[in-house]
Amino acid sequence: MKTSLKNQYAQANQALIGIVSAVLGYNLYQAIVHPEKSHLIISIVLLGITCYMCKYYGYKTAKETEEK
Repeated sequence: MKTSLKNQYAQANQALIGIVSAVLGYNLYQAIVHPEKSHLIISIVLLGITCYMCKYYGYKTAKETEEK
């Protein structure tokens, strides 16, 4: 069975999405409650990198793409 090189990164991308969501949510909270402790720009850059990685490598596994 041949697997696509792009789909090997699907699980890593799912973990990356979860981590980035948590970091962005925490920094949004900090921006509202304690603006001086916020690192919102770094979080937005991290979000952009994550979007690029998911578009480039894909975020669905080989099984999910075959079923649909």
